[in-house]
Amino acid sequence: MAAKIKKGDRVVVLTGKDKGRQGNVLKVLPKDERVVVEGLNMVQRHTRPTQSDPQGGIKNKEAALHVSNVAIVDSKGKPTRVGFRVEGDKKVRVAKTTGEVING
Repeated sequence: MAAKIKKGDRVVVLTGKDKGRQGNVLKVLPKDERVVVEGLNMVQRHTRPTQSDPQGGIKNKEAALHVSNVAIVDSKGKPTRVGFRVEGDKKVRVAKTTGEVING
């Protein structure tokens, strides 16, 4: 199945503690149907000291969000669903709200 959300896309969170906030997709986990968004869904991880990190302590990191809880932001800054269209011999992603091609 074609990916509706890809790494580097600008997305908005639709539900949860970060509802309404926007960020760029850092990583897509297609098997788990999840995405990691830069600066959103932050969790604290308690790490023990290691050779690479002798300090250890509490570290903040992004946790994955389910792909259904995020939507791509269109050119007008609104959340949009994604469709597909064939242009020539290429299949491209299209924003449902504006009909514009999503780059990437």
